Amino acid sequence: MNWISNYVRPRINSIFSRREVPENLWSKCDECGTMLFHRELAENLNVCTSCGHHMQISPRDRFANLFDGGAFAEVDVPVPNADPLNFRDQKKYPDRLKAAQKQTDEKEAMLVGTGDMGRTPIVAACQDFSFMAGSMGMYVGNAIIAAAEKAVERQCPLILFTAAGGARMQEGILSLMQMPRTTVAIEMLKEANLPYIVVLTHPTTGGVTASYAMLGDVHIAEPNALICFAGPRVIEQTIREKLPEGFQRAEYLLDHGMLDRVTERGKMRDELITITRMLMGLDPAITGDLPAPDITEAEDMLEAVKGEDSTS
Repeated sequence: MNWISNYVRPRINSIFSRREVPENLWSKCDECGTMLFHRELAENLNVCTSCGHHMQISPRDRFANLFDGGAFAEVDVPVPNADPLNFRDQKKYPDRLKAAQKQTDEKEAMLVGTGDMGRTPIVAACQDFSFMAGSMGMYVGNAIIAAAEKAVERQCPLILFTAAGGARMQEGILSLMQMPRTTVAIEMLKEANLPYIVVLTHPTTGGVTASYAMLGDVHIAEPNALICFAGPRVIEQTIREKLPEGFQRAEYLLDHGMLDRVTERGKMRDELITITRMLMGLDPAITGDLPAPDITEAEDMLEAVKGEDSTS
């Protein structure tokens, strides 16, 4: 046995070698600066456990909490022309799309799914701010139309989560055309007497706010979400006046009648279940995993038990 090579050298290497520590174990809260362990943050739905700040969450993570058991079927969305204007700034538009797809592992800036929420069939659509700031392009317009058509087909509510920096610059006028297209899609739901519920998350701005984001039957926002068309800095520079504290934030808009509720992310699912069942004329949801009991079956079972007792 070589004592130096078998014991001393490995011991020295273990002392001086640099341990590889994954970089994604901790996240820093943008609001209070607290370092948050990634598992605790994920369990709390990307809400800071220290100050309650609502951080960005991916559509799939949101759907995992929204749908019963996290199970949903993805709705197919027609894919438009990848680069209709041959747009190029510092990069070609297709290169930006590929980079965003690689970063998010998603096709585009909106995910549409259908499933049950609290035993209630729904269609849900969610924008991904990590994908080119959730900007509204032709694909997003197609996604909202596909979601509305699926909701009409299933005769169920549509719940849409917004998060966007506005229209997509690289698609020019074609991007702005999604504002009337999505408005027509929402009108399909209204003609079918189906609820359309909008959950506004941080940030929801620009052409998104000026179209489908503010056309809901019910508007709910997450705490401190920025909701506006033009940002506060632009407005201050235009009117040359200091804006009120909290201007264009969710709580400010709630106080001024533009929102119906401001709800924490952890309570959002229960809130949506209550609202959807109310708007669909259904009985209130029953707490627990089991579905609501059938009163007729329960009465028949009780009569059968009474009959067995009398014969015995």
